Amino acid sequence: MATAAAAAAVSSPAAQRAGPAARRGFVTFGGGAARSSPALRSGRGFSGEGPFHAPGLISAGYWGGVRTHVAAVEQTVAKDATKLEAPVVIVTGASRGIGKAVALALGKAGCKVLVNYARSSKEAEDVSKEIEAAGGEAITFGGDVSKEADVESMMKAALDKWGTIDVLVNNAGITRDTLLMRMKKSQWQDVIDLNLTGVFLCTQAATKVMMKKKKGRIINIASVVGLTGNVGQANYSAAKAGVIGFTKTVAREYASRNIIVNAIAPGYIASDMTAELGDELLKKLATTIPLGRLGDPEEIAGLVEFLALNPAASYITGQFRSPFNIRTAHEKACPLLPPQLHTSDKQRRRRSEAEAHLHRDVTSEDDVAAADYVRRAGPGRTPCSTTTPASGGPRDW
Repeated sequence: MATAAAAAAVSSPAAQRAGPAARRGFVTFGGGAARSSPALRSGRGFSGEGPFHAPGLISAGYWGGVRTHVAAVEQTVAKDATKLEAPVVIVTGASRGIGKAVALALGKAGCKVLVNYARSSKEAEDVSKEIEAAGGEAITFGGDVSKEADVESMMKAALDKWGTIDVLVNNAGITRDTLLMRMKKSQWQDVIDLNLTGVFLCTQAATKVMMKKKKGRIINIASVVGLTGNVGQANYSAAKAGVIGFTKTVAREYASRNIIVNAIAPGYIASDMTAELGDELLKKLATTIPLGRLGDPEEIAGLVEFLALNPAASYITGQFRSPFNIRTAHEKACPLLPPQLHTSDKQRRRRSEAEAHLHRDVTSEDDVAAADYVRRAGPGRTPCSTTTPASGGPRDW
């Protein structure tokens, strides 16, 4: 009778839900651990002096005590499993904007988050504290992802703390906006180094860990200008286009190791950077967006969370998603027809003059004005095109 009851307890629905670890805990508890349990030593809940004092006559109180301990084991195992299974995430450029929103979303979803920053240490600490206040785990790491030594140190920090890396979000980015004719090599190189080479270095380092466990997810934050281009952002557009191509290639290379790689290409997102454009320009930009407004960082974070954690995303790789696609809205509203079909003789003449000025050095006020006109209404642009200053391209972090 006692044997049958014990078997019933082990095979109970509660024990089965607890999984193998919980059932092992129950067996251990019923073996050597039972003899050292204060409750069992005191003899509470038993008939006579102990459970084996009168074979076949064990009271119901004994099995009630066993069930109580089984429940306690289940709860402990569930908590330990949650801690063990919580994904470890590295988010670069996570002290503000999209990076901050992503770190907070993943942290509140139960992930262990490394909050990377370059200079904004206080803001990164605030993000980490907010994650911890929500019941999550987080650490901060200051480092430049364009430098290989910093990237290696960052990966080591995550491994030393949590032992693995499950998700990488390559978000860090900068702009050095100016027309190509004025762009210095250092402005070009700074953007390429951080926005593209940084993605390469972080991905290469993280996949070394992911390959060993044959599992991992990488999300790269690109930009819509990597698809459309943007006046005054030759360096930024080139870097983000590179990220999209890089994403597709890496997804193919690592698919056999169950590592999925995707990119998100946001348009205009409300942030500290876009706030610098001014209310008037932001209102004009909003008219080019189907929803009539800029996106919020939290909306991009929601998509990142889906790609990083949701089982439904496990069959998505080598793809890029472009929320708030300005180009699509523009082309639907105003197709790119030959300029003469949309412009007056005066406008065409001004365009021709401005194009001619582009072939000379910009030295006079007239030349500057002409170059500015091309920047605002360049060849092929129509009267309904958005006027966007060279320093006002999409900021997506």
